Amino acid sequence: MRDLGIIENGSVLIENGRIKAIGHDIEKPKGIEEYDATGKVVLPGFVDSHTHLVWMHPRLLDCDLRIQGATYAGIAAAGGGILSTVRTMRQTEEADLLSRARKTLTAFYHHGTTTIEAKSGYGLDEATELRTLGVLKTLADEGHDVIPTYLGAHVLPPEFASPGEYINWIASDMLPRIKKEGLALFADAFCEQGAFTLDQTRTYLEAARHNGLGLKLHAEQFSRSGAARLGVAMDAVSVDHLESAGPEDAAALANSSTIATLLPGAVFHLGLQGYPPARMLIDAGAAVALATDYNPGTSPTVSMPMIISLACTQMKMTPAEAIAAATINGAHAVRAASRAGSIEEGKDGNLAIFDAADYREIPYHFGMNLATATILRGEQIGKTTG
Repeated sequence: MRDLGIIENGSVLIENGRIKAIGHDIEKPKGIEEYDATGKVVLPGFVDSHTHLVWMHPRLLDCDLRIQGATYAGIAAAGGGILSTVRTMRQTEEADLLSRARKTLTAFYHHGTTTIEAKSGYGLDEATELRTLGVLKTLADEGHDVIPTYLGAHVLPPEFASPGEYINWIASDMLPRIKKEGLALFADAFCEQGAFTLDQTRTYLEAARHNGLGLKLHAEQFSRSGAARLGVAMDAVSVDHLESAGPEDAAALANSSTIATLLPGAVFHLGLQGYPPARMLIDAGAAVALATDYNPGTSPTVSMPMIISLACTQMKMTPAEAIAAATINGAHAVRAASRAGSIEEGKDGNLAIFDAADYREIPYHFGMNLATATILRGEQIGKTTG
């Protein structure tokens, strides 16, 4: 993760959306558009492998109450929390969700991100979940590199009496329909106190795998549950959060192909102290990715540069490790490494260009956006005013 393969004063040739050549003295075809990045850093476009892209309203009540010392349960009792987003999502038309998601994607692009995993999970009923997944399909059809995940097991919706009843409904009704309509590549679950137990999560993931979906998992966020090792045992593509992970989890991940996806933005926004143990995981040999966890309650940020900065200052990752985690390892966390996450011949022409002389300036200037252009499959899609 510390070897970025830097090419000084190099060039990248993109034709028909794919990288054709990299290096020095590349013959420039006639009529091709040239972008002069002299004096700048050119990276692979960031791969944000954990986001909750589709929602309408910020949870400002949650933030205000949290600042005043309210607990998670107290916020929910006051009308906030995940279910408050569920209530507004159920009342929102697909066209409005789509319009907002397009604007949010533009903000991601302005910060250098080109590939985004996006979850449902704020509807928790058939109509709203399908509406959310429909938005993600429309975005992908429009050419955005959006990878859809069904987060059915997020929290228990109010119309169900028990988590077991809800999981059974998902298995019998939702997952077969999602499979039939090709609406998701992955399924995700929130295994945590107040959400779903380890056994309930296992039942859900088994049903998802039976319906052809890859597996992802919110694991060890607020408490030790065994979810990280469950993810490894079930060959999940990633286990995400891991703030409460221990040495046993790190050892299991190191001996697997499951990616440890860390989300420091949530710890920062919640005002907590326990950042994910990146050094323990990396030193044990686990493959670590970084993502924003963009969502309305705990991490309302689209900035992968800020996430990289937090990873360096709060989790003691080196800048090179953090950039690898935000690019190639993020691509592995969504099974997109064959086409994204690195600047290699044959891959998609996805680049992020930064007004910096050294890649280490990206985490150094925390809270600043040094991205000057973002290129998706050879087309410029994001440009800041800086």
